[in-house]
Amino acid sequence: MIYGVMGDIHSNYDALMAVVDELRLEHVDKILCVGDIVGYAAEPAKCIDLVRELNCTVVAGNHDYAVVGKFPVNYFHADARDAVVWTARQLSNEYLDFLKKMPLVEELDGITLVHGSLNHPEFFDYIRTVVDAQLSFDLLKTPICFYGHTHIPLVFYLKEGNIHVDRGHVFDVKKADKVLINVGSVGQSRDWDLRASCAIYDTDKMTVEIRRVKYNINSAVQKIYSACLPAVNALRLM
Repeated sequence: MIYGVMGDIHSNYDALMAVVDELRLEHVDKILCVGDIVGYAAEPAKCIDLVRELNCTVVAGNHDYAVVGKFPVNYFHADARDAVVWTARQLSNEYLDFLKKMPLVEELDGITLVHGSLNHPEFFDYIRTVVDAQLSFDLLKTPICFYGHTHIPLVFYLKEGNIHVDRGHVFDVKKADKVLINVGSVGQSRDWDLRASCAIYDTDKMTVEIRRVKYNINSAVQKIYSACLPAVNALRLM
């Protein structure tokens, strides 16, 4: 089984289409999404449509829940908050209901999906440090967990009681007892690599590859400006 795993799309349809095209070229069997379909950029409905069309297994991100009032908007800085409010006004009840019904955690085929941390996932804490990772490892029931939220690809893995960090592009799951893999961001990279990020998990080879994908950044930027969303949301893509 080959899974494509993506997240932090943030209404960037140009980036999402590029990632989906890449995953189709790899003939993935199923696509998983670790949340934040919406927020920041200008095409939330089109992104939701594509995620639904692909029949993705998806969990909720903080922006998804904020749009439907299930997470407080005062948690966000002003530019993100403005985008949340704008997004809520663009979406019909059908789209809002879809976001509202997304779960916080999903388990399938030995895989766990969460947006932030398994430790109180409703708070959307970040996994940035070994201490953060330990809190999630303590709760992880499957060998592997995919997450997002920081927009930076990163692997924490547990081996014989010790936590290690791996920043490589390909990770051998067999060398670990448990693994937390941040798949990076489709729609708003934050690791100085402007390309979209996703992961490919081969359950036969037991490997996870972080894949970077070029997309039309200028198109995404222009759509943000045209929608009169905060300029910083466009500038962060560049």
